[in-house]
This record gives sequence, structure tokens and C-alpha cells, in this order.
Amino acid sequence: MAFDTKLMEILACPVCKGKLDYDKAAQELICHFDRLAYSIEKDIPVLLENEAREINANQSTEQDS
Repeated sequence: MAFDTKLMEILACPVCKGKLDYDKAAQELICHFDRLAYSIEKDIPVLLENEAREINANQSTEQDS
């Protein structure tokens, strides 16, 4: 079973409530506004701020919506 991209319509960043982008290669949901990457573990997004990875402004991510 893979991550269901239909969930992207209802998922939001838990910090700013903004749109998340799906990075299929890294299996992460990315909030560009807060510069946070939320992991997807066993096809379940881990939308916890303290579990998120900070991303650099210069760091590019592959976006597959």
C-alpha cells in the first residue's frame, strides 16, 4: 500500500495550516512557508511539529502532487 495522494486535498501544515507538497522520492510532506518536512512512515503522515525536519531555503525538493 502506498501513500494516498487524495489525502493532499484535506491535509494541512499543523503549524501554519497552509498547503503541503508531496515529495514522493523522500516520502515527505513539505511546508515551504515554515520550511518543514514531515515524514511519511508506513504510508501515514507524521504531522507533528517536533518530529518535522527543517529544510534550508536553498534546499530544493522534488514535488510530485
